[in-house]
Amino acid sequence: MTTISVSDFRNRVSGMLSMVEEGEELILLRHGKPIARILPVENGVDHIPNWKLPSLRLSVKGTNLSRAIIEERRDEDLF
Repeated sequence: MTTISVSDFRNRVSGMLSMVEEGEELILLRHGKPIARILPVENGVDHIPNWKLPSLRLSVKGTNLSRAIIEERRDEDLF
């Protein structure tokens, strides 16, 4: 693990990213405090963000909610 200031990282970004490609972990420091960690991608596979993963779909038996609302509004002559 290598620690480096943000300004040094900015000046040497190409070399630092080469180190990450070789498996090195970088910790970026701002005013001497760690603010970020740069890690190599595991097994060379891109990480899929959680928001792109399939999600759980809920369902209930019977009328779905939108259909129930439309029927209720139709019964109240709102259309």
